[in-house]
Amino acid sequence: MATTQKNTIPSAATDSKEQRRLQMADIARLAGVSTATVSRALSDSSLVNDETKTRIVELARSLNYSINIGAQNLRLKQSRTVAVVVPYENNTRQHLTDPFFLSMLGSIADALTERGFDMLLSRIDAARMDSVAQIYDTGRASGIILIGQWHHHHQLNQLAARHMPIVVWGAQLPQQLYMTVGSDNVSGGFLATEHLLQSGCKEIAFFGDTQLPEVAQRYQGYQNALTKYGIALEPKLVVQASFLEKGGKLAVDELCQRQISFDGLFACSDLLAMTSINSLREKNYRVPEDIKVVGYDDIELARYFHPPLTTIRQSIVQAGNVLVETLLKLVENQDKEEPRLLATELVVRASSQS
Repeated sequence: MATTQKNTIPSAATDSKEQRRLQMADIARLAGVSTATVSRALSDSSLVNDETKTRIVELARSLNYSINIGAQNLRLKQSRTVAVVVPYENNTRQHLTDPFFLSMLGSIADALTERGFDMLLSRIDAARMDSVAQIYDTGRASGIILIGQWHHHHQLNQLAARHMPIVVWGAQLPQQLYMTVGSDNVSGGFLATEHLLQSGCKEIAFFGDTQLPEVAQRYQGYQNALTKYGIALEPKLVVQASFLEKGGKLAVDELCQRQISFDGLFACSDLLAMTSINSLREKNYRVPEDIKVVGYDDIELARYFHPPLTTIRQSIVQAGNVLVETLLKLVENQDKEEPRLLATELVVRASSQS
């Protein structure tokens, strides 16, 4: 009896599976371990020690080996952890003890707890933003909440292109692939400056690092308010100031060295406003009699400062809830969410009232 031989054409899935098997063999050879050990390491098995596991994961990344342990765990309903990452810049090293960070972390932790999730807190060098991927790829977390964009918009786009569930607290920017939740910084900057103008100020200083996306938007609001009230922008009143504790003192020193008069100050964070007020006092300026001051954030300390600080409120409780809610939607269905913009509110206290 004649038999007919069928020609079998490998499917794309078969090719992909074979390629992954060959890549795993390469990783095993380079790491000096068995392919079984590689498989266990990439599955985050406790049978492999941390040192070997880290080495294997780094080799896998260098070979562009694609394995999504986070997604596997999610399907199996095993991962109930969200990573909250706070990047730092080497040249500034803003501390986690910054009151804004502490408030935001507390709000996110509460929101996660209410939904039955744990929080993994991590700090990374902002220059190595790609290291965020390791947290997800190794299955330690089912998604990432990143507090702050800094100067790394393009790196964040690269992370988003990998279809990693990630939500960033920050400003919405052109050609943005990643999901953001943030406050309406342009409106906040406008409200702060308009309040000072309506309080009788004519020469309003601006303190903040306009290279940061959120601060740049607050500066845009500052400019918009000046334009509305027919006041020309005076570049000497704009001081590039960091959010570090010494930022206020350095900014006040710089402004005074410019020998330009000013009767109002909009500082782009409450901590920056408070340290500026202390430095103004050292130079014998009275707040609010000589200089009226408005901050930004409405951290808990703002109402207890002397004088109590007028500020722009970002609802930190709302922010934490929206960040968590948005991330969990991404984790569940991987569909791109629209950026969320939260309202800001002027809170008037004694620092701007004569």
